[in-house]
Amino acid sequence: MNAIRTIHYINQFYGQIGGEEKAGIPPSLSDGPNNLGAQLEKAFGGAISIVKTVICGDNYAAEHGDEVKDFVFKAIRDAGAEFFIAGPSFAAGRYGIACGSLCQAVAKELKLPVMAAMNPLSPGVDIAKRDMYICQAGDSARDMRNAIAGMARLGGKLLRGEKIGTPEEEGYIPRGVRVNVREAKRGSRRAVDMLIAKVTGQPFVTELPMPTFDRVPPAPAVADIEHALLAIGTEGGIVPRGNPDRIEAHNASKWKSYPLTGIMTLRKGDYEVAHGGYDPVPGNENPNRVLPLDVARACQKENRFGSLLEEYPVTVGNVTAVRSAERYGHEMGLMLKEKGVLGIILTST
Repeated sequence: MNAIRTIHYINQFYGQIGGEEKAGIPPSLSDGPNNLGAQLEKAFGGAISIVKTVICGDNYAAEHGDEVKDFVFKAIRDAGAEFFIAGPSFAAGRYGIACGSLCQAVAKELKLPVMAAMNPLSPGVDIAKRDMYICQAGDSARDMRNAIAGMARLGGKLLRGEKIGTPEEEGYIPRGVRVNVREAKRGSRRAVDMLIAKVTGQPFVTELPMPTFDRVPPAPAVADIEHALLAIGTEGGIVPRGNPDRIEAHNASKWKSYPLTGIMTLRKGDYEVAHGGYDPVPGNENPNRVLPLDVARACQKENRFGSLLEEYPVTVGNVTAVRSAERYGHEMGLMLKEKGVLGIILTST
C-alpha cells in the first residue's frame, strides 16, 4: 500500500523557529517532515508520508483562527493530502486550541481522518473530542515517546478502517459519545457484582463514572471592613492602552498588576479591553464597567472600607486552561496577602 499523503501542523517551538518571542508569526509551509514529523513517520511504520508541514505561531493561531484554517485547507488540497496530524500538544493552551480546532474543521468540513495527542486538561480537548479521537498524553513533551506511539497506533487503525475500541482499550480521551454494546450479563447482575466487589474491598470499574469537582472552601468574612485594605481585580482583560505586556485575548499565558495611585477613574483611551471573548466596545467606552474603580473610590470616600490597594491584578479568562487559571489565582492571592489585603472584588465578564 502506498504511504498516505499527510499534512502535519505544529507551532513555532516544534517548528524550531523560536519560543514565545516568535508566537506571533503567521503560518508557513515547508516541504516534507521536520524532526518531529520524521519521528511520526517512523512510528507509523511507513504508512504515512508527511508531504508538507504547517508551522504557525501560537498567538497568531489564537487571534487569526479562520485565516489559519484557510491556510491549512489550501495546503491539504494543493498537496492532495488524505490525512491530517496536529501536534502532539500535551497540556498546552493556545497550541492545544489550534490543534483541536484545526482537526475538528478538517474532520467535519473536509471529511478526512485526523489525529492529535493532548492531555485531558488541554482546552483543545473540549473543542474537538466529539468529532475525533484524541490520544491521551502527558502534560509536557517528557511524554513525547508515548504520545507519538499512541498516535501511530490509533491513527494506523483509522487509516486501515479498523474498528476502534473503548477509550480504555485504545488509549484515547473519552469522547462523551454513548454506544450500544452487548454484555454477557444483564445490568442488574453487573450492578450487584460491583456492589459486592466494593463492600468486600475487591477491585471494580464503574460503568457510569461521576464527574468530580474541586471543593474550594469560601474565604472567611472580613471581620472589620471599615479598617480593612481591599483590592479590585479582573479576569476581564482591562489593561493600560496598548496592552504593554501583551496579555493574550485567548488562553492567557500570564497575569499582570498595574498601578492605581492617583487614579480616581479609568478613563476612555487610557485603558482598553484585551479580552477576546466578549464585545469590547462598552468596556473601551468606559473601562470602569469591567474594573469598577470609580465605584470603589466613591465607597472609599464614604469610608465604607479602610483603604484600596493602589494596584490591580488582571488577566484574561477567555478559554484559559484550568491549570493556568489555578496558578494565576494562587499567585495573585500570595501577592495580595503579602501586601496585607483582606478582601478583593474580582470581576468577571
